[in-house]
Amino acid sequence: MIEKMLKYRRDLHHIPELGFDLELTYAYVKEKLESFGYEPKTYAKTGLVAVKEGINKDAVGFRADMDALPIKEDLNIEFKSRFDGRMHACAHDGHTSMLLGFAEYVSKLEMLNQSIVFIFQPAEEGPGGAKVMINEGVLKDYHVKSIFGLHIFPGLDEGKFGIISGPMLAGNAEFDFTVHGYASHGAQPQQGKDAVLAASGLVVGFSQIISKFIDPIEPAVISTGMIHGGDAKNVIANHAHISGTMRSFNKVTFDILKEKMLDTAKAVEIQYGVEVKGKFIDLYPPVNNDHHLYNIVKNMIDKDAIVHIKPYTFSEDFAFYQKHIPGMFTFIGSRNTKKGYIYPLHNERFNFDEKILMNGLNYYIEVSKALGLFKV
Repeated sequence: MIEKMLKYRRDLHHIPELGFDLELTYAYVKEKLESFGYEPKTYAKTGLVAVKEGINKDAVGFRADMDALPIKEDLNIEFKSRFDGRMHACAHDGHTSMLLGFAEYVSKLEMLNQSIVFIFQPAEEGPGGAKVMINEGVLKDYHVKSIFGLHIFPGLDEGKFGIISGPMLAGNAEFDFTVHGYASHGAQPQQGKDAVLAASGLVVGFSQIISKFIDPIEPAVISTGMIHGGDAKNVIANHAHISGTMRSFNKVTFDILKEKMLDTAKAVEIQYGVEVKGKFIDLYPPVNNDHHLYNIVKNMIDKDAIVHIKPYTFSEDFAFYQKHIPGMFTFIGSRNTKKGYIYPLHNERFNFDEKILMNGLNYYIEVSKALGLFKV
């Protein structure tokens, strides 16, 4: 099985695709599922779902994401990306390979006590394929009552599993603020309304919100990642635009962040005589692990392999499933300093030792046994 999963991973790493446009990946996964005897159904344009029915039709779901990132790969490997500027830098090729391995394993079992649903999802990196699959009925169609997901993670050593009960990954949103000023000659700034200076005031003001208005033990982030403004070196800018990301683990904190950012915008308008328009785009809710499922996983994994992690401010659209049903998300360690597998997710040199694919397969098998889905 490890040899098969290794091939799946390398084949998929060779053809990274973005968002919902996963035609090659879709065709590859569909062909494999059909070869195992499944009749996969399509969701969210290029998502696939297969089911192995059990005596009890209420199902347990296992989900893998399939999309890649717009990153230029910097790895000297024989299965390097065929597409310049695209790369599986977030291990989704590994996630898909592990779930394909598990689907093949389950296909050979004669009888299940409970149905198992395999969910292969597009667009995790954006704009949120999980939400689209749910809206198209994937949970209702297959009576999915709980769900499990894995993520390869270089922040943990090989062989380790990172688990936590409750909040694990932050919810996220994006913000865009546009400043409208009044242009003048750079030698006569008093005749203009400086949009770049006002935008700078927004950036500084936003950076102070966390420290002054949020409980110090409540994790939250406001990061301005882009600022654009002006047309010439000697002209007071009449426009500027800033964009960024914000993270939190609960809605109350998010509401405070948004309120104070809008208050900051009003203050900047008064101080600099400009007009500021802002908007927020809510993306993913927090990943919040069900305590009962957490206990099942905790008791199933070898104690020496468990790492009780703290919450991280990454975001993951697995959270959309957890808004509807209990779910458990787990990190699989991939860090190996001796072999050079040290680069973080979303890095152009991210890679991992493919032997950890077996850790993922074993995780799925042991979870299923602990839930009583089948006996081996």
